[in-house]
Amino acid sequence: MKVIAFNGSPRKNFNTAMLLKHALEGAAEAGAETSLVHLYDMSFSGCRSCLACKSRNRPRTGLCVLRDAATPYLEEALNADVILLGSPIYFYTESSSMRAFMERLLFPVTRYEKERSLLKRTIRTALFYTMNITEAEIAKRNPPFPENFSLSVIEQSAFFMKRVFGHCETLLCTDTMQVQDYSKFYMDIYDGATKKQRHDEVFPLDCQRARELGRRLASASDLQDKESS
Repeated sequence: MKVIAFNGSPRKNFNTAMLLKHALEGAAEAGAETSLVHLYDMSFSGCRSCLACKSRNRPRTGLCVLRDAATPYLEEALNADVILLGSPIYFYTESSSMRAFMERLLFPVTRYEKERSLLKRTIRTALFYTMNITEAEIAKRNPPFPENFSLSVIEQSAFFMKRVFGHCETLLCTDTMQVQDYSKFYMDIYDGATKKQRHDEVFPLDCQRARELGRRLASASDLQDKESS
């Protein structure tokens, strides 16, 4: 069992990365071989719309034909049993590095035919999101956008992950602490003490949820291969 996680945050030891690390610890507890990749360490681009992955003149490998720092990790992901993607929410969507990586990962495997995925087996996947907004703000979910956050972006990403890989779950971590000391930044709309209190009390619970999800995905046995489902 191989589990690979991709951190779409520029920070390696903060909210998003910590959730992924706990998920990988849970997977390791289930006996999986795990690895963590930091996307911001790599120089790569998103999809170039060359459509080479759809050409009748090339073999259909499901792997993007572009060659850059992301290439070996894209190949590793397609050979994994579990893929974990983690990203902070920036301007109501994933970080730019995560969006670019998802384009490169998903599009070559996506078919414009009756069968929508090239994959013949299920790869278990999960999306981990960290965000500054609160559960109350999410619960509103009323127009006009973007004054009240909508989960549509997250739901759409989960939809495409499930369509390509056959499975996807999401874990949301809300009202996160962005900095250790809010007094050092122009961030007056936030109460640093309140943020820290929530981080101390709630974030460990989010990390535990991540650990449990990683353990379950690495040990699940009730997901059938696509060709047999």
